[in-house]
Order: sequence, then C-alpha cells, then structure tokens
Amino acid sequence: MSNLHEECGVFGVYSPDVFDIAPVCYHGLFALQHRGQESAGIVVNQNGLMRCHKDAGLVNDVFTPENLRSLGQGNLAVAHVRYGTTGLNPRQNAQPIVVNHVKGLMAMAHNGALTNAGELREELELAGAIFHMTSDSEIITHCIIRERLKSASIEEAVSRAMDRLEGAYSLVILSSTKLIAVRDPHGFRPLCMGQMDSGRIVFASETCALDSVGATFVRDVEPGEIVVVDKNGVHSDKSHVGKCPKTLCAFEFIYISRPDSILDGSSVHWARQRAGSFLALEHPVQADVVVGVPDSGIDAAIGYARTSGIPYGIGFLKNKYIGRTFIQPTQEGREMQVRIKLNPISATVKGKRVVLVDDSIVRGTTSMRIVQLLRKAGAAEVHMRSSAPPFRHPCYFGIDVDSEENLIAAKYSLEEIREKLGVDSLGYLSVENARLLADNTRGFCTACFDGNYPCKPPACRQKSLFERSIDER
Repeated sequence: MSNLHEECGVFGVYSPDVFDIAPVCYHGLFALQHRGQESAGIVVNQNGLMRCHKDAGLVNDVFTPENLRSLGQGNLAVAHVRYGTTGLNPRQNAQPIVVNHVKGLMAMAHNGALTNAGELREELELAGAIFHMTSDSEIITHCIIRERLKSASIEEAVSRAMDRLEGAYSLVILSSTKLIAVRDPHGFRPLCMGQMDSGRIVFASETCALDSVGATFVRDVEPGEIVVVDKNGVHSDKSHVGKCPKTLCAFEFIYISRPDSILDGSSVHWARQRAGSFLALEHPVQADVVVGVPDSGIDAAIGYARTSGIPYGIGFLKNKYIGRTFIQPTQEGREMQVRIKLNPISATVKGKRVVLVDDSIVRGTTSMRIVQLLRKAGAAEVHMRSSAPPFRHPCYFGIDVDSEENLIAAKYSLEEIREKLGVDSLGYLSVENARLLADNTRGFCTACFDGNYPCKPPACRQKSLFERSIDER
C-alpha cells in the first residue's frame, strides 16, 4: 500500500464515422482511474469542432450523463485522468489541454514528466509565450505549436518538438482530422494501440483500458514512435526510435499498472508474482502464513507463498469505498485512514508467524501502522517483505518522489528501518531482480532505487516550480 502517487492515464479514439464517442472515453478512463484521481477530462472532435469537459475529481464525479451528452457525437476524442507530478492546482491543470492557433485546433493529453521543463518554459516565456497552467504539459503544447507554424503537418511538428523535449512523455494528440500517439525515446511510460469494430482505433496507457471498451490489442507504441491515424489509415514515424536505451519504469510493474494489463509484452500480474518468488529466495523465513497488503501486494504475496511453500492467507479486508485520494492532513487523521481502509482478519493471523508482503516502503509511516494492526490482531511475529527495492533517490519521470528527505531508506540502515517498523525481520527485493521482473532483455529505469538516471535530472527539482510568483523566479 504505497504512499506514492501515480502520474496520469491517457486515452484516445479515432473512428472513420461519427458516433457516440464520449461514453467510450468515459469507460476507458474508468479503467485508468488508478493512474490519477485529481482530475479527469474528455475532448470530442466532430468535423473540426471540439467540445471539452474537464474538472477536478474522480471520473464518476466529473462526468454525468448530462455532460457526456453535451460533448455530442464525434469521430475523434482524447481523454485524461491526472495525478500531477508538477503543478499543484487540480482544476487549473486538468487535461486534455485544448489550444486554438492560427493553423487550427489541437487537444493533447500527457502522461509523464519533462526533465527540462524549467529551461523550456523560461525560453518560451522570454519569446512571448503565455501560460495558463502550472504543469509541464502545457510546455509540450507550446513546443508543438511553435513547430507547427513552420511545418507541413501536425505529425512533422510533433517530430520536431521531440528534439526539444527531455524526460518522460506518452501523449495522445488530436487535430481536426488526425489522432496521434507519441512515446518518448526512452519509453518511460507505457502506451498501446487497439482496434474496435468498424475500423475504430484506440490508444491507451494500459491494455486494461482497451479491454474495458471491447478493443482488441494490436501492439505497443514503440519508444520514440509517432503513430498517426487519419482517413488514410495508420501511419508510423520511427525517426526517433532507437535514439535512447529503452528504460520503461520498473515501478509500472511493481505498483502503478493494473495487474490485468500487459506492458510491452509482459503481464503485470505475472511480474508481481515473480517479484514475490524472488523475495522468497532472497529473504526466506520460518513462518505460518503469507499475507499481502491490498491491492498491489497480493500478487507478490502469492508468489512468495508458492515459492516458499508457506500457505497464503487473506490477511486484510480492504474497504472498497475509499479511494486513494482519501487523505487527512493530521497525524490522527492519517492513522484513522489506515484503520478505515484496512482491517486485519484476526482468524488468519492470530498466534501466527506472518510474512507481510507489500509493494513498497516509501516513508515508512503507513507500513508502521499496518504492522501495528497485525500486532493488535494477535500476530505472534511479523516478517515484512517489500516487492520493490529501497527507495533512496527522487524520481523525475512521473512518480511523485521529489525529495530524499522523507524516504526512510535514504536516511536509515536496514536494521534501523526494521526497528522503526516494529517487525521481526525485513527484506527488500534487490535491484538486480527488479530488472528481471519481465523480459530480462528489456531495459528498465531503476533510478529511484540505484540513482542511475537514464537522462540528466532537472536543474530545478521543486514540484511547485511554476506556482511561484514572478518575483520569486
């Protein structure tokens, strides 16, 4: 039950004919809700007329039958759910972003984080650009539009803009006649393509969103690839492919993505069970039962139990009516949050030596409270296992870890952490095995664990950089 926040989810649809497209996006966003709970939005295009509805909140709160109908029918649409890694105001920074410029309308949804956002924004502002948002996503739209003014097509403008962008970005972009999907050359964030009936093409952050709308998976968008869909079919620009080593975020498999998704050809469910198997081999222990912390710790717990031979048990009941955004500002409120979200099943753990498997240990406060719940439920011993390696470094590519100050593994030794958590033993997945969770020939970004960043970290590392006043800057 990680303290980390996810980044965003993107979704896009192209149809040769006009139809009721907004509900398709709505269901796609529902499947991607785990990737962001701050805001949601949909843009529908019908013959060059774009209608947009977006707001702060969960998908089910933002969209009603009435405002879905108000979006009208169309043949092109993009949609977005957001948790911001830059920019703090959820309503102000809600996406998709719609831009009206001299060569037409454009809408864009972005998943990821730019590492050169500060430099690009300063350069754009000095050249006269005006910003209405405080996220790095708006910077991408400015870069594309500037290139569009001197390009023959929107896809050419996107390709030229990619020469300026550094860091993580999976994009779906809408023009008056085209749907474009883009993945950064490192492939930090996933992006896939599917097909519905009647020749309709769908792009989504994860395959679970394709499943939710009845689309058949076609393939993943390659790192560095630009895929264009228009009346002439599907076209691909691979001029940026192969420019960088592939570094899909390892945490996509450990925590972010839904277990029923397939990322770059590998099952998330299988990868998490594999993590648990590695943990059982790396950190064996004599115990009576293995339990997982819902939801993303369960698959790893099953893998640990299977490899160790220790029975798996359901150790917690999770309240399904409280989302990940149920946040309290006080210590008392945070403690109550854990009690409301999770309740231990004493029949599983009472008098038992328990192996507790969670997806990660970030700040340690939530893990500490979960251990206390098990102790109060009568667990004789608690042996904690993390299916992620220790977090020791900030992430600049879309996960909300922007400082080492609050990372428990960056400040304390393994034994000190064990004492703070109040567990009988503690074990983390090794970085080496984290790289083997899926196909071991694929490159992963493990920078938050080992500090080996695939590209240069940002010069200014404050998440709220663009919230500051002009005088402060």
